Amino acid sequence: MDAIRTEGLSKHYSVGFWRPRPYIALDGLDLHVAQGEVFGFLGPNGAGKTTTLKLLMQLIFPTSGRAEILGRPVGDVAVRRRIGYLPENPFFYDNLTAEELLTYFASLFGYRGAERTARVSRMLDDVRIGGERRFQLRKYSKGMLQRVGLAQALLNDPDVVFLDEPMSGLDPIGRREVRDIILRLRDRGTTVFFSSHILGDAETLCSRVAIVAQGKLVASGTVSEMVPFRVRGWELIVSGLAPERVQDVAGPGAEVRQIADARYHLVLPDATSLDPAMGRLTAVGGQLLSVTPVRDTLEDFFVARVRQANDREVG
Repeated sequence: MDAIRTEGLSKHYSVGFWRPRPYIALDGLDLHVAQGEVFGFLGPNGAGKTTTLKLLMQLIFPTSGRAEILGRPVGDVAVRRRIGYLPENPFFYDNLTAEELLTYFASLFGYRGAERTARVSRMLDDVRIGGERRFQLRKYSKGMLQRVGLAQALLNDPDVVFLDEPMSGLDPIGRREVRDIILRLRDRGTTVFFSSHILGDAETLCSRVAIVAQGKLVASGTVSEMVPFRVRGWELIVSGLAPERVQDVAGPGAEVRQIADARYHLVLPDATSLDPAMGRLTAVGGQLLSVTPVRDTLEDFFVARVRQANDREVG
């Protein structure tokens, strides 16, 4: 049984006042998400990602098609108790503290007394909300509100978690902590379905991804199927070179950019150019500070597929 399944899921709107015309926000989406996997849902702004999540949450209703969560229709009450949801821009009662807000949500799930208090405290600890949990939410930054939103999405220990741009507003430390939470959810068998613009996070976390553009699914599969990860060249940071020797070390066709005095960023054009460049660097007494392979990324694949979809739409 799939954790999430959609078949022909579509959402159309009428836009305009005098002469309404159809706008297709989502067009025949077919998705299958296995239980226990981290599934990335990617696409540019306006591609249909948030529309899909709202349809799965029944915040809006489809024009056609169907969707299931854990083998049941999305509106099934029993299923709702087994899911968690973080919207892209969570809105809370900002006169409440984080503790009060989560206590309220825990009560809706039927938790009472010491169990409720312990669960709220554990969730706030997990998202690194410390003494601020007793502050009113109106005093929180966007990143802190995002953490509270993540805590409420996980409050009921859900089997399936839907996260819409979960890294939005977070600093690098916060992003790393959210990634760690997602990996812990995966390790305990929770299905995580998240949309994101941060393709590096999707590449790091996801077992499979889907890409939507213009409301249509344009690619779906494992990251390794989409990206061959072949090495196309090398990036080097070197130091201790006289300006007149830098291009000699880099070799023909390389890109050279000075970072600071006697410190340079070199981009070698192909995978076979590293060893000769290293030999030349050693011969002139230069120092290698770092070396990074230049390879195909999920971002490259994403951009290519979105451009193809846009070109077809224009054509």
